[in-house]
Amino acid sequence: MKFAICQELFEGWDWERQCEFAASLGYTGMEVAPFTLAPRITDVSQERRATLKKQAEAHGMEIMGLHWLLAKTQGLHLTTRDTAVRRATAQYLIELGDACADMGGTVLVFGSPLQRNIEEGMSREQAMDNAAEVFRDAMPALGDRGVFLCMEPLTPKETNFINTCAEAMELGALIDHPNFVLHQDVKAMLGAESKTIPELIHEFKGRVGHFHVNDTNLLGPGMGDTQYLPIFKALLESGYDGWVSVEVFDYKPGAEFIARSSIEYMQRVLNELKA
Repeated sequence: MKFAICQELFEGWDWERQCEFAASLGYTGMEVAPFTLAPRITDVSQERRATLKKQAEAHGMEIMGLHWLLAKTQGLHLTTRDTAVRRATAQYLIELGDACADMGGTVLVFGSPLQRNIEEGMSREQAMDNAAEVFRDAMPALGDRGVFLCMEPLTPKETNFINTCAEAMELGALIDHPNFVLHQDVKAMLGAESKTIPELIHEFKGRVGHFHVNDTNLLGPGMGDTQYLPIFKALLESGYDGWVSVEVFDYKPGAEFIARSSIEYMQRVLNELKA
């Protein structure tokens, strides 16, 4: 099981310090929020991308992918009626995929709830068609770079578009591209699904490209009430061999404490499963 961490937790730290600290705890992957690098991913030069990759590798780390893809951008939206905005969004996804691959990554996690909400008066069916159009336009280029687009269901508190794993796979059927896959997030599944997380892991095995770990209290694994032993047991049983990435939303305990507590808990759970 490969552990990564979403590095916006360390915003304000220089990049090399982020990599060095995460590696010292046992993480081997960095999941990057583009807004921590520049206002738009196209502002990150080829030279800078190469440097970020090289510095991560010097500490035994991979930049495994990007998430919060459209956060803090302007003029981009997945389901909008505006054809020009949808085209711009598809193009930006291609640019994100290029940056991801340039830095050595293979994963784009599409969360970005505000940039996918269904507009007032629009039907769910039209929103699905609009989203599918955007992704169909982007997927050939992403596939050519070896990048996977991982669609992240989120809770109804966060967005009114794609709340369950089944809905993400319904969208995937409209796109019909092997690099469009499912993303599973513990907090989101707890807040939106009727089935248990182990049930969902088994139901969608082979179609999950990435996995976020956290808790409903917005902190990391082991920092809330969610028991991870059955979750990790299901991941291992399902044959999942991708990244398990810590994503938190409450930074008050501090980046060092959150990162350390999360991986120490996950390692204890794995050791218990192996015992």
